[in-house]
Amino acid sequence: MNHIRSGARAAVLLAGTAGLFALAVPAQAHVGLDPSEVEQGGYTVINVKVPNERDNASTVEVELHLDPEYPLTSVMPQPVPGWDVEVETVELDEPLESHGNQITEVPSVITWSGGEIAPGTFQQFPLSLGRLPDTTDQLVLKAIQTYDNDEVVRWIDEPTDDGSEPESPAPVLRLTPASGDDGHGAGDETADETAAETDDAPGESAATEQAAADDDGSKADTTARVLGGIGIAVGVAGVAFGVLAGRRRSAD
Repeated sequence: MNHIRSGARAAVLLAGTAGLFALAVPAQAHVGLDPSEVEQGGYTVINVKVPNERDNASTVEVELHLDPEYPLTSVMPQPVPGWDVEVETVELDEPLESHGNQITEVPSVITWSGGEIAPGTFQQFPLSLGRLPDTTDQLVLKAIQTYDNDEVVRWIDEPTDDGSEPESPAPVLRLTPASGDDGHGAGDETADETAAETDDAPGESAATEQAAADDDGSKADTTARVLGGIGIAVGVAGVAFGVLAGRRRSAD
């Protein structure tokens, strides 16, 4: 009887230990974006965050495939020390218009290579993106991660309808309605401010010139008043001198 109770206790202890071990195992890290949510219709800078999930191999190449349904006319990677970057383009079926220009090809794949993400570390790859679409609430940016032992991990599973996480989720950039009254994103606000400064420059220059002219006129008016005062003083002195001279002649 005692043996049975001891066995039952041991089984409970083992089950509890297994449960604690399962809780202690860290969740699997994925290739992600930071920030993962930005405003529609503008320009933004994101970081492609790539963790190394292996303890016996280093990541040596990362591919990021842009969403083909929503092409972006501007994609500029920031240089990352130790890494080479290549931007592939694709021809569009229908040209896009950007700042009055017809765009016939757009970036499609960005590849970073030549560097190393060692076990237990991660690397961020900054990207400037725009103009972001305002006709969707997300961009799916599929990633392919290659290790130096020739293992390839494909982060390409699109978001599920029920909200559950797929086995190898693709990085997703969530797009929210722009907060500005004019419907532009934060990047546009910066561009608009720059444009406004450029457009306002002639007006500011004219105002400055007018202020300078008014200042010059004020100085000229003050000078005229001073000279007029001096002239009056000289005239009064002349009259006084003439009166005194006449009196001296009468006395003589």
